Amino acid sequence: MFLCLVAFLFGLIFGSFLNVCIYRIPKGKSILWPPSSCPNCGSRIKWYDNVPVLSYIILRGKCRNCGKKISPIYPIVELLTGTLTAAVVCNFDLSFDSLYYLILVYYLIVVSFIDMKTMEVPVKLSYFALVSGILLFLFTENHSFKEAIFGASLGAGVILFIIETYFVFTGKEGMGYGDANIMAVVGAFLGWEKVLLTLFLASMVGALYGLLTLKKKGAAIPFGPFISVGALISLFFGDRIINWYLGGLNI
Repeated sequence: MFLCLVAFLFGLIFGSFLNVCIYRIPKGKSILWPPSSCPNCGSRIKWYDNVPVLSYIILRGKCRNCGKKISPIYPIVELLTGTLTAAVVCNFDLSFDSLYYLILVYYLIVVSFIDMKTMEVPVKLSYFALVSGILLFLFTENHSFKEAIFGASLGAGVILFIIETYFVFTGKEGMGYGDANIMAVVGAFLGWEKVLLTLFLASMVGALYGLLTLKKKGAAIPFGPFISVGALISLFFGDRIINWYLGGLNI
């Protein structure tokens, strides 16, 4: 329990950095310098106003200098990062596997919020995560180089097939190529079986979202966040889901 609490607090702090990535990467700015500042007035944020979640509550979601509202996305990202960090550490303990899967989790958080905001997926970040997933497999317990390569290839390949097939029959672009990058990263980290599970879950969540929000036919919806939800479910519950499914088929 103590370890999970420490992981949660670390995740809150790291979530503040992920907020910087989400804001600056689409703008092509450095994620390391300059220090954080108010997006409205540009004033530097003092350290005591940059405490994850707590500062947002104390300041009532407003900048101390200009009084303009600050997006609630900031504390949401921090809480989400803290929660998922704790979940990973509680599941994989203090091991290299925890570090390995945290790279995937943090990547999914960043690309999901960027995709929701800009309808684009940062290519360089995706390539960095992809290479990390393939090369760092050597230090994991339940992974293989072939599985990482095949998973990445299958993940990207399925999405590319859907994109090209949809274009052939409709003359329009459906899913974006950035989604193929995300699926390649997921495949590198989770392997080919969980790639298929991720895609299935992402499609289910996406369809449910479309029904609940009554999106018009043809309305653009970023698919990256749905892939991320599917990947996270696959990460934490994938083995149980797959074993249940194969058991039901008596395979």
